[in-house]
Amino acid sequence: VFDSKNVSIYYSSFRAVTDVSLSIYENEITAFIGPSGCGKTTVLRTLNRMNDLIPGARVEGDVHYRGASLYATGVSPISVRRRIGMVFQKPNPFPKSIYDNVAYGPRINGIRNKGKLDEIVEKSLRGAALWEEVKDRLNKSGLGLSGGQAQRLCIARTLAVEPDVVLMDEPCSALDPIATGAIEDLMHEIKSRYTIVIVTHNMQQATRVSDRTAFYSVLRDEKSDTRTGVLVEYGRTEQIFNDPHDDRTKAYVTGRMG
Repeated sequence: VFDSKNVSIYYSSFRAVTDVSLSIYENEITAFIGPSGCGKTTVLRTLNRMNDLIPGARVEGDVHYRGASLYATGVSPISVRRRIGMVFQKPNPFPKSIYDNVAYGPRINGIRNKGKLDEIVEKSLRGAALWEEVKDRLNKSGLGLSGGQAQRLCIARTLAVEPDVVLMDEPCSALDPIATGAIEDLMHEIKSRYTIVIVTHNMQQATRVSDRTAFYSVLRDEKSDTRTGVLVEYGRTEQIFNDPHDDRTKAYVTGRMG
């Protein structure tokens, strides 16, 4: 689905990530792991042009999505984000009813028909394994949900516009183990219909949910004390965890460095 070649990401003159090349495959879950500050989220955000929203951010290299360059002139970041949805670290429901949270995207895309919206809302909430819990209170505020439910509502909101890819930036870091388990089950259920890329600090989570894993690390420049993220190794998840080719990966996955 994605092909990134020699991607470097700058914030003004600071190079946050250097030379990342990787391909992301359809209907798989790809995990990005690595220590804090190694650029996992920064790389994730290049896949739907979220970095465009940060002043001074720029991307060098090629990011191709289904054969087309995401950063070519004339490509609208808004249409990119419609195809490539994102779920953030902290659940962020809109201060609207549960129904309106999910119907928000379809309405922006011009769907006005109540019957059609009802259908999309139900389908998306079922897709996010939340329907049974909220079907009797769709007109209640999305802000009244528990953390795990709120995160599933955000997933339902993302699914409602029928994206092709779902990016998840540490979607479980604010959740308890039970809610985390529910989100992980959900990823398995929906991956036959979507391609999922997840940034996670939790290595067990990467081994439980992902088909492939990319391990990032930090290159530290002793002189200027700047840190640049680098992709160390990328492969099938079981290979990365059981038979890493790079010593840095091995040190990280066996817990010798955080």
